[in-house]
Amino acid sequence: MLRFRPRRRARALLIAVTLAAVPALPVRAADVEVNSDNFTFTPKELTVKAETVIVFRNRDDIPHTVNGTKGEFHSKALDTDESFSFTFAKPGTYEYFCGLHPQMQGKIVVTLTENLPD
Repeated sequence: MLRFRPRRRARALLIAVTLAAVPALPVRAADVEVNSDNFTFTPKELTVKAETVIVFRNRDDIPHTVNGTKGEFHSKALDTDESFSFTFAKPGTYEYFCGLHPQMQGKIVVTLTENLPD
């Protein structure tokens, strides 16, 4: 049994060296979700940092779309539990609505800094 210990140590050392050599991958902020339910976007207004991915998910039992009022983004009709993602790369205010139910409206405010309102 003693003859196997050097191999185990060598293997452990090889794994440790390999892991140490792998560069750290950048960590991306968690996606933010906006839900469509009962003919309402929730949250209705949201402030996020630039480069945030927002996932628009339909929690309703009828189709909805997500359309930027200035044409910045546009989803297909989303059935129940389907989603559409968009990366908000540039600072600004993005208003959106459901193309099938225009009374459904929301707003995303994108900032450059980490200092977001509570």
